[in-house]
This record gives sequence, structure tokens and C-alpha cells, in this order.
Amino acid sequence: MSHTADTPGAITRRQLFRRIGLTALVAGPAAGLLNACATSGGGAAPAASGSAAATSAANPLGVDPTKPLEVVIFKGGLGDEYATQVHQPMYKKMYPQAEIKHVATQQIAQTLQPRFASGDVPDMISNAGADLMDEGALVAEGQLLDLTPLFEAPSLDDPSKKVRETLLPGTVEAGMIQGKPYVLKYVTSTYGMWYDANLFQEKGWTPPKTFDEFKAFCETAKSAGIVPYAYAGKNAAYYQYWMILISAAKIGGNEVLVNIDNLADGAWTAEPVRQAAAAWAEIGPYMGKSFEGLIHTEVQTRQNQGKIAFYPSGSWLENEQKSNTPPNFAYAIAPTPSVTASDKMPYEAIRVAPGENYIVPAQAKNPQGGLEYLRIMLSKEGARGFTEKSGNFTVVMGATDGLELSPGNKSVAEAQKAAGQNIVTHSLFETWYKELETELRKQTNALMFGRISADEFCEKMQAAADKTKNDDSIVKQQRSI
Repeated sequence: MSHTADTPGAITRRQLFRRIGLTALVAGPAAGLLNACATSGGGAAPAASGSAAATSAANPLGVDPTKPLEVVIFKGGLGDEYATQVHQPMYKKMYPQAEIKHVATQQIAQTLQPRFASGDVPDMISNAGADLMDEGALVAEGQLLDLTPLFEAPSLDDPSKKVRETLLPGTVEAGMIQGKPYVLKYVTSTYGMWYDANLFQEKGWTPPKTFDEFKAFCETAKSAGIVPYAYAGKNAAYYQYWMILISAAKIGGNEVLVNIDNLADGAWTAEPVRQAAAAWAEIGPYMGKSFEGLIHTEVQTRQNQGKIAFYPSGSWLENEQKSNTPPNFAYAIAPTPSVTASDKMPYEAIRVAPGENYIVPAQAKNPQGGLEYLRIMLSKEGARGFTEKSGNFTVVMGATDGLELSPGNKSVAEAQKAAGQNIVTHSLFETWYKELETELRKQTNALMFGRISADEFCEKMQAAADKTKNDDSIVKQQRSI
């Protein structure tokens, strides 16, 4: 690799490694990230490196039925039974001669960094969790496969339909980097404030609809000996910045979040962001400083024990906590409260977004198998099985028809119905610009635990966004509503 920091659009080896979690290897003997390195951060989508079999109606992606397949799954809130008990058996049924190697981990970058450095990569990766890899940097170095062949392939359910036609609107677009779909965002997650419906019924409480009501609720819960609201500052500050961004979008419309993604001038110092940060900063003191040192499972378990009223998260929460949830605990979701009387979006507005990223490395030994594995995931059988094993909805339309839903998922369905068209959009800067996202975690904690004001939060984030914008080594992305 011969990139230098002085070359416009180039990315140095040290910068690249830092962005995808390979810093520990920079000084080591592993010289190159790729066997054949892309130049100037151009992100050209390479052809699949593994040799393909002949394509046919029965095998549109050209899978070699004898080739082994290696799958790496992030084993977090979704578990990994959906892979071992649903998708992998489906693949094996289609390709009985193929050996499948399953790797489950909570440390994606740490597990895969030596392998990316040596060129020995798996065929499909669930890139998620706190230790995920920077997909923007991976694309800039030609490390990810363009998933267009997957989305253009015939669906397993109905060969007359392309895979893309069986998915919720916006699914393909949500995984685009540099204008091409490098990422499959498979899980449709609903984000909000989670609570125990049974506890609230017992106490006669209802979720607050405005921040004034929220502050009054906090006093009520506090006097009952219950922490009104809490999140885990140690490893899940992003759960909280989601709430701030959702509030900002409800105040000023989804363009607020689009501007943040696009690194628009003044996006972070815009009034809706400042108002949202100020509103949430008033909730912070009700947590107590100790929560900054806790991880998400510790805080979630405290909620299961009746010690915390509201917890910010996505709809994977119920499944993640199933082994710790007592029988009398009923998960339910509430939207974030309205901040001002003139919010552009109503209280019922809620974020519903595709998430949980699945990628195929360009240098995989069996990339066709990786694409086929994703096509299996995007069948109704694969998606339904995922919901049954993980308790979460997918982007596959109609896959959950007739399924009996858990209390949390019933609540999600009701919240989505109440929101109607008032859906808060997703954010893409989180995967586009990893260093900006890391800074946001830091400043979110500083805001919520009382070290900086809302104005300082906005100024610091604007400075971080401007630094990203002015860094020629970072490939810039754009999106529209």
C-alpha cells in the first residue's frame, strides 16, 4: 500500500486500520489489508474473487455446490440460533455437499482484524455490536462485495419477482455506500422508550407525551424509589444518542437527520438538535452518575428487576433479555415525548428503520455462497424462522403473517399502526463515519451526565462533523429523504 495523507482522496494505511479496528496490527508484521489493494480510496466494486459455477434458473448466483461456506455471526441480542437452526440448515438442504463453518462472537472487529489483514476472510459476516467494522472504510478499500446481484436475483418464494421486490421500501437504499448496496440491513427495528406494562398498570402510570410530563413522571418515579430513566454509558451511549436524534427529527422533520448524514454546514448546531439535546439533558440527572460505568445488560437486568422505569432501545430488547425477564414483566414501547408544541411530527411518530448489517467480503473464497446465504435469509421461510428464533421482525414483506406475537412485538405493531406515515428516518453516519460516531458517544455521555451543556454538545459535534468533512482521506457519502 502506498497511499499517503497528502494525496487528495487517499487514505493512509494507519487511518484505514484505525477506522476498521485494526490499529493493533499497524506496527505488526501484517503488511497489507488486501492481497490486491484498491487505489486512492476509490471503492470500485471488485468482481467476486471466488470462481463461480454456471448460473441457471435453479442457481441464479452461480453457487459451487461443493464449496465450503464460512459464516460469522454477531451473537448479541438476536442470538445465533436463527443462523444455526434456520438459515444454515436451509443452505445445507440446497447444497448438501457444502460444509458450513459457523463462528459466533461479540467481538466482530477483534475477531476478524487478523483475517482481513492476511486476506483470509469468511464468506458472510453479521457486522454488528459495539465492536463492528467501519463499512465505509471497507468499501473505500474494495473489501466489500456489491450486493446488486443478490437484490436482482429471483426470489426463492416467487422466481417471477426479484429479491428487491419482496422487501420493505427503502431496504436496499438503507445499505448503500457510494451509491451501491454493499450492506443488507435485515432487521426492521423500532426505537423508543421501553417499559414494563404491568408495572405501569400497577402504579397507575402512563407514558409521558411531552417533556414537561416526562419531568413530572421522573419526580413521581423517583419518589416511588424507581430510577425514572437510564441507559448504559459504558458501552451503549448510542442507545441514548438515538433518542436525541429522534427528538430532533420530531421537532424539525427528517431533513434534520438527512443534513447530519450529509455533513451539511451547521447540521449539528441547528435549532432542533439544540432543543432536543437541551430537553434530554434535563432528564440526565435522574439517572445518577453510576450508570456511566455500566454496560447495557446490567441496566436492562435492573429494569427487569423493577428498578428502572424507562430504558431507551430498539425492538431486539425483549429477545435479548428473555432469560432475565420474570414472568410478570411485559415489555412495551412508547415514543419519545414531544419537545415543543410546534414539533413537525406528532408524539406518535416513531423510528422504524432497517438495521443489523450483513456483508459479503469481496475477497471471500465463496462469495457466491455468501450471496446465496443472504438470498435464503430473504425468503419468507428464512425470515419467518428468524422472527421465531430472535423475536425480531425482518425487512421481508409478509413474513410474519399469522405468527403469534410476544407482548413487546404486539406493542411494536400497535406503535407502528399509531404512527402511520409519521416515521422517523434512519441515520447512516453511524456506519459511514465511524470516528464521528465514536465522538458522538463520548459527547452524549458528557451531556447526559452533566459535564457539558446542550450548546456545547452541539458545538463539539459540529466541530467533529466539520473535521470529518474536511478530511480528504474519508470518502464522503450523500443521501436524500
